[in-house]
Amino acid sequence: MAFFAESDTTRGLRERLQAFMDGHITPNERQVAEEAAAQRWDSPEGWTTCPTVARLKGLAREAGLWNLFLPHSPRAPEGLSNFDYAPLCEVMGRVHWASEVFNCSAPDTGNMETLDRYASEALKDRWLAPLLRGEIRSAFLMTEPAVASSDATNIECEIRRDGDEYVINGRKWWSTGAGSRHCKVFIVMGKTNPGAPRHAQQSMVVVPADTPGVKVLRPVPVFGFDHAPHGHMEVLLENVRVPADHILLGEGRGFEIAQGRLGPGRIHHCMRSIGAAERALEMACQRLASRTAFGKRLVDQGIWHERIANARCQIEQARLLTMKAAYMMDTVGNKAAQAEIAMIKVVAPTMACEVLDMAIQAHGAAGVSQDFVLAFSYADQRTLRLADGPDEVHRQALAKLELKRLGLHQPSRPPEVKA
Repeated sequence: MAFFAESDTTRGLRERLQAFMDGHITPNERQVAEEAAAQRWDSPEGWTTCPTVARLKGLAREAGLWNLFLPHSPRAPEGLSNFDYAPLCEVMGRVHWASEVFNCSAPDTGNMETLDRYASEALKDRWLAPLLRGEIRSAFLMTEPAVASSDATNIECEIRRDGDEYVINGRKWWSTGAGSRHCKVFIVMGKTNPGAPRHAQQSMVVVPADTPGVKVLRPVPVFGFDHAPHGHMEVLLENVRVPADHILLGEGRGFEIAQGRLGPGRIHHCMRSIGAAERALEMACQRLASRTAFGKRLVDQGIWHERIANARCQIEQARLLTMKAAYMMDTVGNKAAQAEIAMIKVVAPTMACEVLDMAIQAHGAAGVSQDFVLAFSYADQRTLRLADGPDEVHRQALAKLELKRLGLHQPSRPPEVKA
């Protein structure tokens, strides 16, 4: 199938990106880890971009490896299509902080796409422009501790019109990126009209992070990792006031925006997952070849042959499915590609978790230590089975699409009430 052919542009960028990774990212992994571990969120300085990452950002921009994720934007002419960007995202995914160096990291990528597609020119000038320059960071506030946020219609954060302003009240958590003092803007999803149809109650509004009433309460750790210097924060919004023109598209358009935002983001997540899995498989093979038990190398024992082969099959299957989804998004649009997007969101993180688990086992007790990247990477990938919609939601959507294709799906109806 022709759509699996890599373009000359992508091939050249991938080679340059790999050279940058080999020359600047991989040699600095330990240094960045030490810089992140030394930071304290509750200190007067707070969390800030690691000095090494800040230095490498300048080098990446000079090298022309910057804002590659954003297609069809006059503000980022270097942006690529989903299909052309996907292999580059895989390369970045081998080191968890690498995408930030190229200004291609979540949640900024999704927020930049949202602002580029749906914000006014004034909001773009104020927030999108500095984000594209890498001068500030951002956060997306959707998930709430008090409700099952996998069903976004449950979200209760109140966004109430009051004259020329909106007043926001609510509590959010898992607000990735909000812990950094460089985070200057939030996109908040909340409820503007509780009486509207189910999927027209929610809206999205742009909130400057220093608005009175915004309180970043704490980082929420993931398997004990605080993910400094960005973190996943719990945020309280108490009588937060923003101008009425900070709403995106208008009241009741939140779900529409969310679908436009999450499709490309899922491609990015899944390709990074594939990169993480590729690295884990390489590490497993190298470790097995270096250790001897019961009279022969571990890599020569049959059980590991089976596990290595299975990992290679799983990685290739996930990559092909993700590339197909990217191609369809570019050619027929996100809506027509919704089944493929749902599939990759289930398949890629699950595959990465399985490959990482195998690599951890290959390393023995060292695999669960902080001496290797595997434990941290596993925590990252396991989280992705919940982020951007849990597996169960995507499987439910897939099942409905399949049954509809076969003419077997009937919308649920309330039971008849007989007198």
